[in-house]
Amino acid sequence: MSNDNRSSAVAAQIRAEVADLSPGDKLPGVRELSGRFHASAATISAALAELSALGLVRAEPGRGTFVARRERLRDADYSWQTQALGPARVDADRASRLGGYGTPQHLPLSWGYLAPELVPNDELARATARVAKHSRAWQMTPVAGSPDLRRVIAADYRADPGDVLIVPGGQQGLAYALRTLAEPGGHIITESPSYPGAILAAQSAGLTVSSVPSDAHGIRIEALADELERSRARVVYVQPTYANPTGAVLATERRAALIELAATHGAFIVEDDWARHLNLDEQAPPPLFAADPNGHVVTVMTLSKPVSPGLRLGAVIARGPAGERLRAARAAEDLCVAPLTQEVSHALLTSPGWKRHRTQLRAELALRRDALVHAIHTSLPEVALQSIPRGGLHLWARLPQPFSSREVADRADAAGVLVGDGRHFFVNEPPAQFLRFSFGAATEAQAAAGARLLAQVLAA
Repeated sequence: MSNDNRSSAVAAQIRAEVADLSPGDKLPGVRELSGRFHASAATISAALAELSALGLVRAEPGRGTFVARRERLRDADYSWQTQALGPARVDADRASRLGGYGTPQHLPLSWGYLAPELVPNDELARATARVAKHSRAWQMTPVAGSPDLRRVIAADYRADPGDVLIVPGGQQGLAYALRTLAEPGGHIITESPSYPGAILAAQSAGLTVSSVPSDAHGIRIEALADELERSRARVVYVQPTYANPTGAVLATERRAALIELAATHGAFIVEDDWARHLNLDEQAPPPLFAADPNGHVVTVMTLSKPVSPGLRLGAVIARGPAGERLRAARAAEDLCVAPLTQEVSHALLTSPGWKRHRTQLRAELALRRDALVHAIHTSLPEVALQSIPRGGLHLWARLPQPFSSREVADRADAAGVLVGDGRHFFVNEPPAQFLRFSFGAATEAQAAAGARLLAQVLAA
């Protein structure tokens, strides 16, 4: 459990005791409370600070902590906010699940980032210690980002470094790109199923979202052509390489057809290239961006997935007036991504450790994928895996009738297993009941134990 969660739990217990005390009564000292709750002094201090912020206790330096005088507060009236805010744009249920990772006691069978032991901690620590000594780590970069870092990222996409805009993570890059490329009230098309964070980003930008089905070879081009004709959408969101949640790779012939469709309709393609560095059994295909000279493709990439969830750094890559508009508008968001983060990222990407990390990561993720597949086949034979992906972090599975993905995910959570509710990966009603599994966070032992627990949930 995180220290924040632990201190809040202790605060709740102390609060219950305070309710039976009188104003002015003195609380036990930190040392005594530490022993009673089996918690560190820092945790106790954080819990008391939380209660102090609520006005329940007061600290007097040199004397101790006392129960505060209780004053009857008038119940707040927030009804005016609902009228002032208007209709909610973002699906709160979907948003509540994005980034949800439970507690350390949960078995993480659905989590979109690497487990701590797969993060290149030593490389990051060395890079941070080295670059932190340089003054440029503490000085502002250009709004578009460090020129050195932009050159390194541009090389992977056959882009000009001037086409690259550094942003604080892939999710922020998606939200920023969609907000800039389309006007509120505009239309965006996604593949289905799709990444929930992209759906939320589109909703946050005030866009109308529709979807077209995808299969094992990516988005279905004929269906997309029909939807472009119907909706007059000017933005299409796709994950051509190891899509979340299906693991699909867009077929070569569909890549060319997708760019041609965009040219015909004067549309942008937002390429979410989050999994480029997570290829397992093959070389990842070239990015769509490299095959499009006319600026229809705008690519979003991230280092948070292949390096660490705490390394919040990504890039938006765009040519022509769209790129200029993205870079010009960036100053309205923030003046630059933290220079230290940019310097650490550049140091990692240009070090021998980057290649070594990717080699080790591919081997470990392949083992974890195979272990999770085996665990599902062994303990959950009624759950049908749709494919075995050759990259990325996720497995997509269909539940048998009459199970509900919402009910299964909720019951699994209560039992201590995290699985992804398939509903959240569809814009509208899902055509069937699905679960998303992930192999980036769970060890082989956790995969086996999680699958056994999930089997008990389905049998209950």
